[in-house]
Amino acid sequence: MDKIDNQTLICGDAITKLKDIPDESVDLIVTDPPYNLKKDYEKTKDSLQFNEYLDFSRQWLKECKRVLSKTGTMYIFMGMRYISYIYTILEQELGLYFNSWITWYYTQGIGKTRGFSPRHDDILMFTKDEKKYTFNLDSVRIPQKYYRSVNNMRGANPGNVWEFSHVHYCNNNRYKHPTQKPEGLYERMILASSNVNDVVLDPFVGSGTLLRVCQQINRQGIGIEINENYVELVKKRLAEPFYGFDSIDTRMKRCPNDLNDDNVRLEYIQKHIKWFLNNHKSAVSEFMDDVCKKYQAKEASNIQLNFVDL
Repeated sequence: MDKIDNQTLICGDAITKLKDIPDESVDLIVTDPPYNLKKDYEKTKDSLQFNEYLDFSRQWLKECKRVLSKTGTMYIFMGMRYISYIYTILEQELGLYFNSWITWYYTQGIGKTRGFSPRHDDILMFTKDEKKYTFNLDSVRIPQKYYRSVNNMRGANPGNVWEFSHVHYCNNNRYKHPTQKPEGLYERMILASSNVNDVVLDPFVGSGTLLRVCQQINRQGIGIEINENYVELVKKRLAEPFYGFDSIDTRMKRCPNDLNDDNVRLEYIQKHIKWFLNNHKSAVSEFMDDVCKKYQAKEASNIQLNFVDL
């Protein structure tokens, strides 16, 4: 076990290592388990028989329920072939409460010539209690498309269809792992369903995206990984300097239309970076370009000055 910046990295089999975690000690679980699609994870093969895979899933999900706090939440990535079975295990066998079925839409995916190419993954959100669970809506709102005085200036609910680009192989933040997930995707789930210093678990931590995000937004991450090579990869990733997360919902960069009142506009723009771009410094210039394009005739230079002074 390694401890890096309040992040705990455990090397070993997920089901075995989960048994060492105390009951109800985890506030949030976000995980991307094997989909049983014959992916090559170097030392393990993702190719169980159908019933073997479901039994494997039952075992780790049962342990996750045990370690999850009474007010805790689970987010589980899952491929199309097995997601309905995982849903049934969570709801009917383990007695957890369904909250949301999230669709992660991406613009590039697996190419097919017979049938339609997949362009999304699904994420199941379940809670341990039907009514008592953390959900910080203000932490994950997105900017409004149009400003209206009756709207909440803080932004809108992002909904259950999320568009984040894959971490492509040409990306500087791409690591040698076949199923690396975008940091912005994890950022949204962790901000929504946990608070500062909460314990967040990923029993299949892979390339370490969960721990990297927890490191930057002050959560206590726990990651379990069976492959020693990936464990070493995660250690290096956690030691690297941080310049912003590797992905963002493009809506976060938009400035609302119809901010025609000078005072309201300046107030809004001064707050936008804190609300929406706090962990995405590379997106600030694009946002400011949008501001200046829309409000050039309304003292864009003053907007720029006020923004930079934050």
